[in-house]
Amino acid sequence: MSEAITTARPYAQAAFDAAQSLSDLKGWSVAILSLAEAVSHPDVQAIIGSPRVARASVESLLLGLLGAKTSPGLHNFVRILVEKRRLAELPEIAAIFEALRAEAEKSANVVVESAFELSVAQQDKIIASMKKRMGREIKLVCNVNKDLLGGVVIRAGDKVIDGSARTRLAEMATALA
Repeated sequence: MSEAITTARPYAQAAFDAAQSLSDLKGWSVAILSLAEAVSHPDVQAIIGSPRVARASVESLLLGLLGAKTSPGLHNFVRILVEKRRLAELPEIAAIFEALRAEAEKSANVVVESAFELSVAQQDKIIASMKKRMGREIKLVCNVNKDLLGGVVIRAGDKVIDGSARTRLAEMATALA
């Protein structure tokens, strides 16, 4: 995994630089995420991994998945990935690209797990608190996890704030033991 990330980093940086120079971070983001999802599909993996399928055919397939509005820069990016046999690294390229985009846009993706559905007021309170704490615009994703019993677990990048009842009970059990 770490080798794939190391290999993917220069491609993600090159894609980010190209997208930024064209002022099209969102368009490139959508395209790269679509490509990453496509190459994760078993049928597509079989095609791109087959030595019997010409590189030009693989390139045409991927560009066809993106649609007719593919910019020349994006077309070139796909061609290079096919030529250098780096399509398997597309999920890592996409993740690194999204991190670079979030940094450039001063935004952060925050995932909140709660035992119950959060109200709009609760979500707004979490967004305000995280915005103040991180100094960035917050994109909130809420998931329900009944195993938490109560409370929330907030993940923002490598930061985790665990305020779940399950963790509190485990801490009490450890203290009493």
